Amino acid sequence: MASARVTSKGRITIPVAVRKAMQIEAGDRVEFIQVAPGRYEFMAANSEVTELKGMFDKARKAVSIEDMQAAIAKRGAAAR
Repeated sequence: MASARVTSKGRITIPVAVRKAMQIEAGDRVEFIQVAPGRYEFMAANSEVTELKGMFDKARKAVSIEDMQAAIAKRGAAAR
């Protein structure tokens, strides 16, 4: 298991084995995603947005902005 120490400035050095496995290079961005209280996943954010093309099918039905806003308002009201 790889580990790292946090400096007084909150910095860490990602171990070489982890950088290689995640294909992280100098200048790449990383993200910390909370998956549960007190638990985070660390992931490389080094892919281009163009890689998402074709991941989803075309929308079956067009939805208006008004319909979207109504759905958001309804969901927000239900959460209170």
